[in-house]
Amino acid sequence: MRRRSLLAAGAAALASACGYALQGRGSTTDPTIKRIGVPLFKDRSGKPGLDARVTQAVMEELLKRGRFTVVRDATNVDAVVEGEIESWNVLPVGFSTDSGVTQASRYTISLTAKVVYRKIGQKEPIWSSDAFSQRDEYDMGDNASTYFDREDLSIQRLSEAFARSLVAAMMEAF
Repeated sequence: MRRRSLLAAGAAALASACGYALQGRGSTTDPTIKRIGVPLFKDRSGKPGLDARVTQAVMEELLKRGRFTVVRDATNVDAVVEGEIESWNVLPVGFSTDSGVTQASRYTISLTAKVVYRKIGQKEPIWSSDAFSQRDEYDMGDNASTYFDREDLSIQRLSEAFARSLVAAMMEAF
């Protein structure tokens, strides 16, 4: 009987450990980094205001970590996050037909950027990516006059998701 209960306990322990967890390879946060500079991301996409929105979202996400002072420039800082928006795309992904006319009804937007996170005075970056991407989707809706409002909300969601993923990747060694 004792053997059976040991086997049951072992099986329960193994079953509770099944599955997977998404984990980084540890923290890449250097404890000497107290002040991070996030200069305005450079914008090669041509989308007006995208650089400011993405930069602001990254700054806010870093501030949420509570370990840093985050500033907009790269002077008098311990580390810097420099970004360059490489592409911005809006593509129709859903269509509807009304009275024989087919129109786009759902769009996907995507953003790709080069990002480097480096400690001041060190040649090698702490973290970098040549193609860090994020995407979002939105519905056109029935009223064409709200198209730009929907796109604007999607850009805000995209910027926030981009920043959240980026800071996680930079700080948690993904």
